[in-house]
Amino acid sequence: MSPMTTSKRPTAGRPRSAAPLSRTPGAPGVAAHEHAIDALDATDASEAPRERGRRQRVQSAETGMVVLKGLARLGGRASLTALALHVQQSPAKVHRYLMSLVEEGLVAQDADSQHYHLGLEAMLIGVAAMRQADPVRAAEPALVRLREAFDVTCFIAVMGNKGPTIVRFEEPGLPVTINVRIGSVMSVLWSAAGRVFLGLLDDPQVLAMAESEWTQASPEHRAQLDAADPIGSLRASVRTAQGACVRDTNLTGISAIAAPVFNYDGRLVGVITALGATGGFDARMDSPIGEAVRREAMAASYALGYRPPLPADA
Repeated sequence: MSPMTTSKRPTAGRPRSAAPLSRTPGAPGVAAHEHAIDALDATDASEAPRERGRRQRVQSAETGMVVLKGLARLGGRASLTALALHVQQSPAKVHRYLMSLVEEGLVAQDADSQHYHLGLEAMLIGVAAMRQADPVRAAEPALVRLREAFDVTCFIAVMGNKGPTIVRFEEPGLPVTINVRIGSVMSVLWSAAGRVFLGLLDDPQVLAMAESEWTQASPEHRAQLDAADPIGSLRASVRTAQGACVRDTNLTGISAIAAPVFNYDGRLVGVITALGATGGFDARMDSPIGEAVRREAMAASYALGYRPPLPADA
């Protein structure tokens, strides 16, 4: 008599539960599942160090650039102590990065003073950047922002052989009617742009232009300047304000504010001017539009590599 076989039925009302995947070798589908888990574990284990390494390299590059820019900011030459103080890092840490920069030719060290200075590779990079420096191109975004923010006419002028010359011009939707356009030459004494050039350029030719305009000026124009030293006092006021403003001097019914654009070595290379109808244009250097013109001129200067001189005790 053969033994009886019995089958066990699930208890009524008890839910079926999925059996956990067995780790028993040879079970159907387990080998593939185990392979996938092992592959994921291996990926996670390898990705973490790789990501940490990438972040460390990025942070090292950033610190190296801070050190290099700090050296440039200090005039391109400094002692280890001064540079470490400037970038707010320990001298030992700064020294490690300087050694890497020396190996790449971006920094060199003077054998006598032991001071560090910008190397040949850094100078070559600077030369390449200077070749691309164009004051008109740098000022274009500033002119657009001023036009859109204040709905005013604005332009950039450079010093030409006949005087301050407009080279880029932006007008709002409802422009103010004026008789200046690209190529127009502005007065040195009576336009805001001209006064900035006069005040910040130590150029005999510009001074001669101002003297010529003064001799031909009307009594009304002469009354606007210091009778004792009209050109000298005007130059001093421009330097103090780092800009100039005029009301009805160059064009009747038109007021203007102008601010300087400097290049990488601090030389004046252009002047940004905003102008509008005198009745609705606040032609003061500390007015909202005056501050905006100076801010945009400084932004264009920064795009050309200009950095204001550090204080003497820096």
